[in-house]
Amino acid sequence: MPLHSLGQASAFHRWEKVLLFLLSAISGVVDVISFLTLKIFAAHVTGNLVLIAAALAGRHHPKSDQVLAIPVFVAATAAAWLIARTSGFEGLRRARLLLFVQFVLLAAVFAIGIGYRPSVNPNGPMFTATAMTAVAAIAFQFAFLRVVMPKAPPTSVMTGHLSTFTLALSDSLAGAPLAGGVTQRLRDSFFLLSGFFGGCAAGAAAVLFFGDWSWLLAVALAAIAIVVVPAAIPSE
Repeated sequence: MPLHSLGQASAFHRWEKVLLFLLSAISGVVDVISFLTLKIFAAHVTGNLVLIAAALAGRHHPKSDQVLAIPVFVAATAAAWLIARTSGFEGLRRARLLLFVQFVLLAAVFAIGIGYRPSVNPNGPMFTATAMTAVAAIAFQFAFLRVVMPKAPPTSVMTGHLSTFTLALSDSLAGAPLAGGVTQRLRDSFFLLSGFFGGCAAGAAAVLFFGDWSWLLAVALAAIAIVVVPAAIPSE
């Protein structure tokens, strides 16, 4: 069973809000590091589709990893669903299981990155393995949200959140809102935007100063995400 059946983010427990912030930060970190070191968008299938289309429009062959990322994402999402379905876990145990798999996959990316250094060795099967493992990790995050917290907002697709924030801010400044809940909409969208963009900034800085070791930041955030999930749903 999903953790939450409520339709509004404002009704989430505090730990769920913290978890959504962490997942947004992880998406930002992974997307930036994967683009800077692996030349793919691990957290954005649409970004890879755009790169593929641009290559084809320019009469070039798209990068094989960008093409492969799409079926890998689909397969990893299906694998997450299968694990959730067959594990026998429900609720918080299922949440921790899927988050743990995300952690393991990101730890594998880090281990391969340190051993192979894909940022300076952009060819060969290990480069592809690193990129596809990163894609699989984010696929598990997407699956986690849909399976465990189906009413939660997406943590890596920021277009909608930016639109919501802009419209809510416009309503607030106008003093005559077109829709209700202005303060809540501002707070919720800013919360996720700050997590993602903060993750992007931290990931870029990590690559600049630490190279392939930057993946350790994503691993650390994934570990914290597991710890954030309580042993039992707190009463409020």
